[in-house]
Amino acid sequence: MLEKIFPFLGWFKNYNSGSFKTDLIAGLTVALVLIPQSMAYAQLAGLPAYYGLYAAFLPPMLASLFGSSRQLATGPVAVVSLMTAASLAPLAKAGSPGYITYAVLLALMVGAFQFSLGLLRLGLVVNFLSHPVVNGFTNAAAIIIASSQLSKMFGVSVDEATHHYETILRVIQAAIHYTHWPTFAMGVFAFAVMYALRWFNPKIPNVLVAVVATTLISFLAGFEHNISATIYNIPDASICRRISEFNKKALEIEALSKQRTDLYTDLSKVKEEQNIIAELNAEHDLEVISYKIDTLNEESHNIREDLRKIMFAAIPQPDGSLTFYIHGNIPPGEKTDGRIWRIKVGNNPIPEDKITLIGGGAVVGVIPKGLPAFSVPKIDFKIFGQLFPYAVIISLLGFMEAISIAKAMAAKTGQRLDPNQELIGQGLANMIGAIGKSYPTSGSFSRSAVNLQAGAVSGLSSVFTSLTVVIALLFFTPLLYHLPQSVLAAVIMMAVIGLINVSGFIHAWEAQWYDGAISIITFICTLAFAPHLDKGIMVGVVLSLSVFIYKRMRPSVVSLSRAEDQALRCARVHQLKECKYIAMIRFDGPLFFANASYLEDKIMEIMQEKKELKHIVIVSNGINDIDASGEETLSLLVDRVRSAGVDISLSGVNEAVMSVFKRTHFPEKIGEHHIFPTMEKAIESIYEDAHRDKEEGLCPLVPVCVTA
Repeated sequence: MLEKIFPFLGWFKNYNSGSFKTDLIAGLTVALVLIPQSMAYAQLAGLPAYYGLYAAFLPPMLASLFGSSRQLATGPVAVVSLMTAASLAPLAKAGSPGYITYAVLLALMVGAFQFSLGLLRLGLVVNFLSHPVVNGFTNAAAIIIASSQLSKMFGVSVDEATHHYETILRVIQAAIHYTHWPTFAMGVFAFAVMYALRWFNPKIPNVLVAVVATTLISFLAGFEHNISATIYNIPDASICRRISEFNKKALEIEALSKQRTDLYTDLSKVKEEQNIIAELNAEHDLEVISYKIDTLNEESHNIREDLRKIMFAAIPQPDGSLTFYIHGNIPPGEKTDGRIWRIKVGNNPIPEDKITLIGGGAVVGVIPKGLPAFSVPKIDFKIFGQLFPYAVIISLLGFMEAISIAKAMAAKTGQRLDPNQELIGQGLANMIGAIGKSYPTSGSFSRSAVNLQAGAVSGLSSVFTSLTVVIALLFFTPLLYHLPQSVLAAVIMMAVIGLINVSGFIHAWEAQWYDGAISIITFICTLAFAPHLDKGIMVGVVLSLSVFIYKRMRPSVVSLSRAEDQALRCARVHQLKECKYIAMIRFDGPLFFANASYLEDKIMEIMQEKKELKHIVIVSNGINDIDASGEETLSLLVDRVRSAGVDISLSGVNEAVMSVFKRTHFPEKIGEHHIFPTMEKAIESIYEDAHRDKEEGLCPLVPVCVTA
């Protein structure tokens, strides 16, 4: 009983000092990969980089303590991070305090949902996400994730567009205009280091080596070079006017956004009061304000793009300050500092007395030292309702990723897995992780592989991983300040390469063409709807369920005949001659309300085709279940067939179906001697009577006992 509640107690059977040492080394090795990866994935989720460390603190330890896999490494992962960003984008600006609050709340919701499923032993609900759907979504997500890092690789800034492909077009246009080549070089160098080490010696933590090397280069070379200036340091009057214009529009958007929030509150009140006129007025005002905000956002976007494209040259002044001129408009005889400068423009107003100009590359920056403040996320039920669909998708997708990895490792280690216990472990990791400011997490394929290769014996390795992250948060965060953003982008892009699996489409198509089609459609829809990734998954799930329902409504109904090996096989597939007087009809699937009429229609078609038919045998081996509608259809079918002068029997009825027949007195209706245990018994019993006074020549259904 204790082991069921505390699965980690089972780790210590036959545990010794050698196992402890192996787990310690494995835990440290995984931590060296996890620390830089978690920071990269946090930025993919739209969060500050250090929130990745918070997500790498409690979840790995809790998932291993209460899960069933001893080698599964939990923490921030690419697909869940991307889904987190997609779910929060409509609610708040990425990186804002509200956005962070919602991300932590989302982790709590995901954990609660997973924990509930595990507690209720409903792990099988994950089967609603079929393999073709997951394959299509994962391949599309890998492309979206990799392409979303291009702006950081090129060192450019662009606004997010309505669709992901539009954003990528903006990145390409910006890269053509003002790529920051040192940033690009740093990212390419990180790629080269990781790829080379993975090729020559996979045991070396290639991510850590790339991060340490590039951070050191960044520090020594002064990679980041930002400066604050006033509007008076930019003598171009047109640029100053554009900055003032941008600030004015940003303040207008902020004021209108507050009005819109107040109107939403008023609308909720009048809806409760059922004041129709006030409700219509509030909705009209909301539409007007939303239109104004959209117009201002478009105008602000155009100004931002113009300001970002401007490249400045700085001329040092006698007092040590810099004056910034547009490249090409430098006064004759003046000498510049040799750098290219750009204005840092975001969504907020640009302070005219403190304009940030960028003269270098982007780095991670300040990471708060110490552990996060522990607190239970505040539950806002209005936001809860909007996040719930995303929480369900992330829960199922994250768990499917985790359990797939765990199963792959269990096949190598021989360990027994309990999917429901794994749900409990993942649920607790997300729920309690949210108290420590974590965003949603899941099992990681790459880190789990590292854990397995390092020889991890038990989940204690993940405990050591968490403790290593704690030590990093307490003592080593200042060392990460100069880590280039392009290196984190390279880490993400390198990690998601392994998610691309073209063979998955081919395999699905070869298994069933419709599975391949579902996988391809899910892939295309996920790309087309990005950043609204939930729509791509929902299309795939709906298609899968539609195919499932259609196949249940139209199961296989085949006519059997005897093949050369004396077995009864599908006459159409094997091109076999059929008996004129006996029809052996096999129905493959449960007989219930949705498909009962289909069986009746098929039998009527056969009776129309075979004018000399004397007996129909419904081969029931494939009917594993039957409901009242199915039994009623069979009963009516007996009357209808016999009224046409044709007899009817059943063969191979299993126990579950027979118990339904007995309760409804169906054997008395069809006749006890018309229900046969096997197909051969049915043929032996009806063959002679069906062929009496008939000339068919050599009948393909001659009983085996006769031919023998």
